[in-house]
Amino acid sequence: MIDPKSLPEEEEEMNGSRPAVHPVEAEAAGNPLRVRMKDVQGSPGTPGGLALRLSQSSFAAAALCLMLTTADFASVTAFCYFVAAVILQCSWSLLLAFVDLYALLVKRCLRNSSVLFLFTIGDGITSTLTFTAACASAGITVFISNDINKCAGNHCTSFETATAMAYLCWFAVFPSFLLNFWSLASR
Repeated sequence: MIDPKSLPEEEEEMNGSRPAVHPVEAEAAGNPLRVRMKDVQGSPGTPGGLALRLSQSSFAAAALCLMLTTADFASVTAFCYFVAAVILQCSWSLLLAFVDLYALLVKRCLRNSSVLFLFTIGDGITSTLTFTAACASAGITVFISNDINKCAGNHCTSFETATAMAYLCWFAVFPSFLLNFWSLASR
């Protein structure tokens, strides 16, 4: 048996007795290094994720404020459901915006499986609730304005604008859900 200490340095590297890996030599030999994309913008803990969370919460808050400015929203069940859904969406998005902001400030990674699972489930539930509430609200608004022509006595403009804000909120939540689900599934 040959003692690696007795070999010259070139033969020692060829035998692989050194534990160090030299990526520059591997790249120079024509073997490109594999690069793993670390942070997809829009996923938790990235500036894109924080921007999505802030837009979600702002659209949900705008929809909530517009719906609450009308005095008669409580007389329609779909509008009550709408208010509950956007309150939940706004709370969830603000909570995760604070988590994203904290992760960015302390430079922490939020690619833990448990965290991604929680974010994915939460985004899935809130996006479904927001979408169904916006659809129900849109149906009632169309019924009031087009079918029974009672827009003059109701707040159709506020209802329509609140519904539009809820759809915009959903368009901001759905990419977060997809990115979290994709990150969770690719583990």
